[in-house]
Amino acid sequence: MKYYSLNRKAPEVSYREAVICGIAPDGGLYFPEHIPVLPEAFVKDIARHSTLEIGMEAMTPFVKQDIPQRELEGILKQVLDFDFPLVPISNGIDALELFHGPTMAFKDVGARFMALSLGYFYRNEDREVTVLVATSGDTGGAVAKGFLGVPGVNVVILYPDGKVSDIQEKQLTTLGQNIRALRVQGTFDDCQRMVKRAFTDEHLKGSVQLTSANSINVARWLPQMLYYMLAYRQKEESAKELVFSVPSGNFGNICAGMVAQKMGLPISHFIAATNVNDTVPRFMETSEYQPHPSTATISNAMDVGDPSNFVRILELHNNDFVALKKNLSSFSFSDKETKEAMRNIYDESNYIADPHGAVGYLGLLKYRESYPDSQGIFLETAHPVKFLDVVTDTLNTTIPLPSQIQEVMGKKKVSYPISTYEELKEFLLS
Repeated sequence: MKYYSLNRKAPEVSYREAVICGIAPDGGLYFPEHIPVLPEAFVKDIARHSTLEIGMEAMTPFVKQDIPQRELEGILKQVLDFDFPLVPISNGIDALELFHGPTMAFKDVGARFMALSLGYFYRNEDREVTVLVATSGDTGGAVAKGFLGVPGVNVVILYPDGKVSDIQEKQLTTLGQNIRALRVQGTFDDCQRMVKRAFTDEHLKGSVQLTSANSINVARWLPQMLYYMLAYRQKEESAKELVFSVPSGNFGNICAGMVAQKMGLPISHFIAATNVNDTVPRFMETSEYQPHPSTATISNAMDVGDPSNFVRILELHNNDFVALKKNLSSFSFSDKETKEAMRNIYDESNYIADPHGAVGYLGLLKYRESYPDSQGIFLETAHPVKFLDVVTDTLNTTIPLPSQIQEVMGKKKVSYPISTYEELKEFLLS
């Protein structure tokens, strides 16, 4: 499998090169040269296959030239060592919980897969690589935990000062060792722009080997397809008109779901549910892509004004707006609507949804107004404890702290303030 730049001005590369480089030299995102199709019998009998077997079947075609089968199996055993349960919420609606990993966020799978891929690639190397990543919330903690102590890998995380939850900040600023956190005076989009600029800075690239652990990196992005396969395994007997509603910020997760669909998983439709950062909902109405500066919300991991992975979604649909419109709906919701949804879910089913999951739930309800017979799954992307203040204030209830959260609460936060790209560059060179 080769990977090409979506800007189409750079050479094709292997999986290994795509992971290490992060972004192509022309500034484009890497994309697989083709999407393999799962054996029809495998999809039909998916309920008989283990989580590891599903992971191996799905990921092998994308990495087999660079990661041997035995190594890949070892990586996936570590990556998929927790559950991904479907929880019934109401008739025709389930929540897919993706927060049972080490940092209690869906990004644990991609972050650990990438960390272990890089660890394998650098196992016998003398040089080091610096993982540079921007986070609007959960990415930072997942990357920090996934790469902690990996030999030959340094991690630098940029996050918007004052715009992540206290627990999220603890998870990315308290680990030490090879992890460094930079708090940026600005928004997530400012952080992401700095990261992208670093990858095209020839002077910097001549001194520091950089890669990215955002979902722009293929190793972070592609493993997320497994969520949809594991959900379908639990639902396949009643999966007619199966629809996924995905809380969407940088659009990597929903894009990976569309890859699973292209591989043969029978998904009828996708819903990209966003907060007031509504670049994609507006695009789906007008066919004009007009990013706006991001706005801070209670669902902060989705505070993205210019989602990087949307270009991959367009590529999957051959840049055909009509084809995309048939496969994707997108709706935007306010903080007020999000809190009301959290209360409704709690009152009706005694289920505590985090703000992101609540946005996904709202997207599903909106879609089912027109398609009431669809079987809907919304993604719960983070444990509600990660947004403790919002959840307790909205639901007037308490949430016990899981062990994954308790272990960071008493630790001291260490981060470094920056406000310009020049300060980031100086930090990386030093």
